[in-house]
Amino acid sequence: MSQIIYNKFDREVHPQYLYEGYKSTILRAPTKPLILTKQNLMEQTGPVFRDFNLGEFDHDLTKNSIVNAEPLGERILVHGKVYNENGQPIPHTLIEIWQANSAGRYVHKVDQHEAPLDPNFLGAGRCMTDENGHYKFYTIKPGAYPWGNHYNAWRPNHIHFSLFGANITNRLVTQMYFPGDPLLDYDPIFLGIPEKGRKLLVAQFDMDATEEGFALAFKFDFVLRGYKATPFENI
Repeated sequence: MSQIIYNKFDREVHPQYLYEGYKSTILRAPTKPLILTKQNLMEQTGPVFRDFNLGEFDHDLTKNSIVNAEPLGERILVHGKVYNENGQPIPHTLIEIWQANSAGRYVHKVDQHEAPLDPNFLGAGRCMTDENGHYKFYTIKPGAYPWGNHYNAWRPNHIHFSLFGANITNRLVTQMYFPGDPLLDYDPIFLGIPEKGRKLLVAQFDMDATEEGFALAFKFDFVLRGYKATPFENI
């Protein structure tokens, strides 16, 4: 996602447009200074998702497949809260996620990783924050997978997130990682984020929210813009 870097703290938290360790940025990073455009009314208001039509199992990736049978893998619960730059909760905002299955395979024609597809797992879902900014997903812990960026390159376990704030300029696209993953020390996408921002992208294991005999829980909050903003994807 493209977004303007405004201040020193932003540069200390959000990734650079060009990070040589992540080869794709060499080809797509801007070569000229970004141009600031004046925001109009459309950019300063909406989108409004209060009446958005969500399916019964859109938030539950363990049940939203066509077959509606149990997928393979470790069942997890991912939950948290969405805040604005002033620490106020953002209600009725749409959150979308996508991820690999437990074997590290995406349901996408470009993904030809030699790992099995799971017919009971589509790897995508969505939900809306409630009146207090809370959200919750049920899913399967994604597996690591090779990605060809460098020799013996493997992506850590991660879930992609996309969400909107109070207006279209508050959109955030980012990734959530899992605590204790040894691949984080080798991943140029994660390492391309300044050190101060990396800890904001690692979820916290949450025993209090873990559902007995059913799913381990991880907490992952978002802050849209401001001093404590969640790092977004530039690279």
